[in-house]
Amino acid sequence: MMNTKLSYKYRGSLAVLIASLLLTGTNAGAQKKLGISDDVVKVGLLLDLSGVYADIAGKGTATAVQMAIDDFGGKVLGKKIEMVFADHNNKADIAASKAREWFDTAKVDALLDVAGSATALSALEVAKLKNKIVIFNGPGTQRITNDLCTPVSVHYVYDTYSLANVTAKAMVKNGGDTWYFLSADWAFGAALQQNASEVVKEAGGKVLGASKHPSNAPDFSSYLLQAQASGAKVIGLANSGADTVNAIKGAQEFGLMRSGKQKLAGLLMFINDIHALGLQNAQGLLLSEAFYWDMNNETRAWSRRYFEKTKGMPNMIQAGAYSSTMHYLKAIQASGTDDTATVMAKMKATPINDFFAKNGRIREDGRMVHDMYLFEVKKPSESKTPWDYYNLVGTVPADQAFMPLSKSDCSLVKK
Repeated sequence: MMNTKLSYKYRGSLAVLIASLLLTGTNAGAQKKLGISDDVVKVGLLLDLSGVYADIAGKGTATAVQMAIDDFGGKVLGKKIEMVFADHNNKADIAASKAREWFDTAKVDALLDVAGSATALSALEVAKLKNKIVIFNGPGTQRITNDLCTPVSVHYVYDTYSLANVTAKAMVKNGGDTWYFLSADWAFGAALQQNASEVVKEAGGKVLGASKHPSNAPDFSSYLLQAQASGAKVIGLANSGADTVNAIKGAQEFGLMRSGKQKLAGLLMFINDIHALGLQNAQGLLLSEAFYWDMNNETRAWSRRYFEKTKGMPNMIQAGAYSSTMHYLKAIQASGTDDTATVMAKMKATPINDFFAKNGRIREDGRMVHDMYLFEVKKPSESKTPWDYYNLVGTVPADQAFMPLSKSDCSLVKK
């Protein structure tokens, strides 16, 4: 018969051994989550390489992301960083199909941009289903961080609320209290018109009407005639890319701006648009941006490097794509893993301080908040060098530029 003391001692030792084995197993399980899945960090970009957004959210975005990868050293945690990109042809079904293919078979870890709002929303659903990080620099619809917010998505550069909030509020304050909209007839245009309308009304102005046009509209004459007939002091352009450029050219041909009775408000414009229009046509336009290459020494230094590769100065999407890529890679480095939840938590916990944003942060709804800027396009006589296009009118702090969480419909926001 076993000695009672020995029996208790044996049982105690056995318990310790079992606990040790369980702890080892738990640590091993936790350890498996660390490191890089598939021994490579692969990022994907779904861009517009041939359509209306090609100049503002096409190959230039891929160039900016590759610059970030190269500047990071091409590896993270000792594993290679790879980038793939494709043209979604501005079709939501193609964007969703390509995102699904990349996540399922190409082992893509994250989408670091999807150009265009409709295509972005379709890719967002896939990323949510596959539990993969998706960062949006190019699309504008506010729904990304409002009713369609997810734990895996970040909206980085701008949105329809911030654009309308900065530009429309300034226009109404300066006497432009009646508006007529020319809006792109898809998700982005509808959201931008709605946000701008709300800002105009809250500021004491009135919306007199709107016309919707298809993507890549060949002729804006009929829409501009309706806007002119409305008598509105401001014609708000709730579109982007080539459509915005063509609408402004049409307005110049109609003499709308020369009359002095009506002004154009570019609710989403990029430096590429001003370059295409020329200062003679674009002078005096008010617009909001998240970035301008000639703001300070940091923005100039990075932008000149970008210019060497593309022969054009970067817009806010391209600068944001570089910044968000670096933020993603730094989060992987700091976390020791590319696990989605772990990396996203680190991204939200880490402030963003670089040439693109100072004291930026990613809120619980996925919105990266940062300062926004109101610019006026220079007269030709004011421009001293190529791409010297903007005068800074004002800076809107991060906590005022974007929609407050108190108004949010995001399910992730605690109220």
